[in-house]
Amino acid sequence: MTDKADLIPAPARCSRNTAGHTSIGAATALEARPGTEGVARWLRATVGAATGLPLPEADGGDDRVVLGIEPDLPPEGYRLVTDGRPARIEGGSAAGVFWGAQTFRQLLGPDAFRRAPLRPDRDWDLPRVTVEDAPRFGWRGLMLDVARHFMPKEGVLRYLDLMAAHKLNVFHFHLTDDQGWRIEIGRYPRLTEVASWRARTKFGHRASPLWEEKPHGGHYTQDDIREIVAYAAERHITVVPEIDVPGHSQAAIAAYPELGNTDVVDTSALTVWDNWGISANVLAPTDTTLRFYEGVFEEVLALFPSEFVHIGGDECRKDHWRRSPAAKSRIADLGLAGEDELQSWFIGHFDTWLAARGRRLIGWDEILEGGLAPGAAVSSWRGYGGGVAAARAGHDVVMCPEQYVSLDHRQAPGDDEPVPIGFVRTLEDVYRFEPVPAELTAEEARHVLGTQANVWTEVMEDAARVDYQAFPRLAALAEVAWSRLPAPAERDFADFEHRMAVHYRRLDALGVGYRPPSGPRPWQRRPGVLGRPIDGAPPNR
Repeated sequence: MTDKADLIPAPARCSRNTAGHTSIGAATALEARPGTEGVARWLRATVGAATGLPLPEADGGDDRVVLGIEPDLPPEGYRLVTDGRPARIEGGSAAGVFWGAQTFRQLLGPDAFRRAPLRPDRDWDLPRVTVEDAPRFGWRGLMLDVARHFMPKEGVLRYLDLMAAHKLNVFHFHLTDDQGWRIEIGRYPRLTEVASWRARTKFGHRASPLWEEKPHGGHYTQDDIREIVAYAAERHITVVPEIDVPGHSQAAIAAYPELGNTDVVDTSALTVWDNWGISANVLAPTDTTLRFYEGVFEEVLALFPSEFVHIGGDECRKDHWRRSPAAKSRIADLGLAGEDELQSWFIGHFDTWLAARGRRLIGWDEILEGGLAPGAAVSSWRGYGGGVAAARAGHDVVMCPEQYVSLDHRQAPGDDEPVPIGFVRTLEDVYRFEPVPAELTAEEARHVLGTQANVWTEVMEDAARVDYQAFPRLAALAEVAWSRLPAPAERDFADFEHRMAVHYRRLDALGVGYRPPSGPRPWQRRPGVLGRPIDGAPPNR
């Protein structure tokens, strides 16, 4: 029997007013009031497929589920009432109704997460409850790196469904890096002809002696992107694209050598990078480069309607700029103090360019160095420090410190963890992560838009490895982002583990290859593949 303790993320209020259950069956109808038609389509396509129930349209009778928008509720808030007939899922907007429908699905039990019914003729029981709920944060995200290891479109759509099942609503799509370019740009065909694949791939950490000696690559056509964005929108998920500048750009330079520092290196000899780490090959600070990326971003804006566009801005090595006469000349012409201010100028150009088109720039916390325009936002990944500085300067922040929510970090000590990277970050560690630093004032804390988990895929060669690293920890991050939890030390992790016992069955039904609580299954291990574990507790900064 499913009860209130089994819901993830935990709702604000859940009351069971009467004992027993309400049954729904083949005669149960679905009434979609104005504005909820998309949620009704999702319920029929997803819950209907799992249960075998047709959920026909009807606007009368007791045996029905009513979807409605109630302006008194918060925009993403919902009220779910199964205590009586008809059942009701009400939200402050269509998004709120959709999140209520996700809770409705959980209440039906793990089999409601399958793609076809196990017993087509059965009725389905709902506990008689009233759930009232709304999210703590408006930005509840997942960053997926498809540049290091490409995830085909079907895998991306699957992850959007997994996000929706956990009430996550921002998909940060990391599309370009040194090791690959993943989005079709019509005016620059070599970005997919050349930059979207590499000849071989390092297997394990960059210190590993192992190589996979076969080409790796792939890209999304513009129609693929349109499909992904539309699929996400139906699930009330915003897709935020990331196009990295001025670092992490060797793949683009390999395709268009004029983008690199041609007065320092022979960029025509470059290939898409086959190793991990931070390439020294960064974009040249020239007008040619600016015009090229303006062209890229013009096509990106046409595909992604999101308010924010992520420009990376992290880990830009400046060795080539220090040796480049052209870069030195640009620094002098602009009256800059040096290469650090040159990077700030580069970021500032696209900040202004995006703002003029009604969009907002967001980047990793390195973009703070040298100052930011008022509308720009920061993804704080190198700990809390960048986010604290940004919030105090009046910038919006997404808190995603790597030592807490970078899910490539290992989940346990010991030799069985596959390709162990970074600090040990257990399920409990993620559950006790607090996105709002205590040192922020209430006014400063309002700049914390929310949080996201970051999935960097250098050592995740396929979807099974992504599943293993992401789950179950993404479920904990989802509760941190949605629920108004107590202070970290006061959180009831035992209760969360109790609810996870049911949630693992949901993940099983969805086919998610998560890390079991007892440790990796034999086929999830990678014996002999070198990682980069870091011992001790991560810095709390």
